[in-house]
Amino acid sequence: MTATIGSDTDAQAYREVRIAEGGHARRKHPSVALVAANLDILGGQGIQAQALQENLRAEGVDVRLVPVNPAFPRGLRWLRRYPYLRTVVNQMLYLPSLASLWKVDVVHVFAASYFSFLLGPAPALLAAKVLKKRVILNYHSGEADNHLARWGVLVHPWLRLADEVVVPSDYLREVFARYGYRVRVIPNVIDVSRFRYRERTRVAPRFLSLRNLERHYGVDVVIRAFSLIRRRYPGATLVVGGYGTEEKALKELVRGLRLDGVRFIGRYSPAEAPRIYANADIFLNASVVDNQPVSVLEAFASGLPVISTPTGDIGAMLQDGSAGVIVRHDDPAAMAAAAEALLQDSARALQIARHARSTLDRFSWEHVRGGWADAYGSARS
Repeated sequence: MTATIGSDTDAQAYREVRIAEGGHARRKHPSVALVAANLDILGGQGIQAQALQENLRAEGVDVRLVPVNPAFPRGLRWLRRYPYLRTVVNQMLYLPSLASLWKVDVVHVFAASYFSFLLGPAPALLAAKVLKKRVILNYHSGEADNHLARWGVLVHPWLRLADEVVVPSDYLREVFARYGYRVRVIPNVIDVSRFRYRERTRVAPRFLSLRNLERHYGVDVVIRAFSLIRRRYPGATLVVGGYGTEEKALKELVRGLRLDGVRFIGRYSPAEAPRIYANADIFLNASVVDNQPVSVLEAFASGLPVISTPTGDIGAMLQDGSAGVIVRHDDPAAMAAAAEALLQDSARALQIARHARSTLDRFSWEHVRGGWADAYGSARS
């Protein structure tokens, strides 16, 4: 029996091709190449690419990953320590790998902004069009507005090569609309079964930040808020996961504040994430540039109440405060006050966490599968 994508109502959207063989008809799904970072780069795009690959394969689709960060040969791995040289070698390995796109029907390209857009997605878009493949550009970055406004000819001609642009949120749909693009919204996907939902009937001062250590994610604000929380809750702890260019500065900030209770765990694998969430009670996020962070969805799935700035799609994810606590940007005192309020009112924290968990249906594979089926269209022999 051939697996199908979506429900019966998805069949028309998927435009299944029936090929006569011996008087019988069979269905053929389009084969798909996902051009994205593999999990050597910790981030939402890699996690989403892996989730999509696993779900499509479970549906019987021929899907393969073409990583924008291919593995270096064993004798050249030391080159990754040198940024510019690393980029040159990476492109020397990545660009030839795009020749493999001729084997598939649909090329699904994950994209962020600025130079990473030119290095990864742009060559894949061009290769897909040269090979006459259907190409889907899946744009995730919360920096889209600035990227589209300031990069002009370095971004718009490439976007026009895509047969369809897909974004995870209404926030990005509105950004693209301002520049004349009609896009499809397909939310990020999360497998809630991977996470252990635990109701925290008594909230402990155990805080968690799982964002990469880049300036626009505001981890410094989280640390400053935690320093205020420690004055009232001296036994409070904060786990900071991820890595990035701000790591040294953030560790120096902790030392400068003479702050105990902070633990940097660095890079972690998706397999480790459920345990990390399970050992915390409140999730903190202070990003100033963002879209639809997977880490917030994972916190929802784990039963953690979330305190966050409303950047990008996060305000909608937190449903204006009913599925999380919204605080102002760059305001450690406001974040600390919100955290202390939850610690003093476990019933409210539990209500928020329960409501947040109930919103995850729209991020399930069952919800998004029809959208991807429609976007991929039909395979043609």
